[in-house]
Amino acid sequence: MNSSHITAILAVTSLAFSVSVMAQGMSSREYKTAEKSIAADYLSAKASCDVFADNARDICLAEAKRSERISKAELESNYKPSGKASYKLKLAKGNGDFMVAREKCDDSTGNARDVCVKEAEAVVVSVRADAKAKLLTTKANRNADRKSSDARVKAEEAGIEARHEAVGEKRNANLAVAIEKCDAAAGDAKAVCVDDAKKHFAN
Repeated sequence: MNSSHITAILAVTSLAFSVSVMAQGMSSREYKTAEKSIAADYLSAKASCDVFADNARDICLAEAKRSERISKAELESNYKPSGKASYKLKLAKGNGDFMVAREKCDDSTGNARDVCVKEAEAVVVSVRADAKAKLLTTKANRNADRKSSDARVKAEEAGIEARHEAVGEKRNANLAVAIEKCDAAAGDAKAVCVDDAKKHFAN
């Protein structure tokens, strides 16, 4: 690994870890300073990507953008903790990982690339579904704590429904991956592959 590559990686990595230290017990003024620091770190990480070309540069830029978004979400979550802030942080991580994985898929071609994209999509769907289920469950439980036992029962039901919905979303995403893999086959073999995939993810 050459020195330019190491420099670029260090720039992106420093951006990802800078906020957790700054955000502990900060004032409004310190928060604004942290925001500016994140912006400066992103510009530095982005500039470091200029040593690369083609898809390697695209991946580097995606990693820099992912780190910036996660750093911003971490800053918000630490500055004003809440269930919604935690939800947004999970989304920032999941969407950022997807963005980088999607760029990496461009190193492949044909069905291998298509499968790579579907697998990346399946992962981010899983993250989004779990984050949403966690947010809805937390909200329902918090509301129930303020009300009656009937409300707590409804909160449990809401949590179960949210988790069930998350399972369905993840199952559909994984089915899409399995069907995409079937494109590597042809004719009857492909048809059998698709049928088997649908049966496997039917329940």
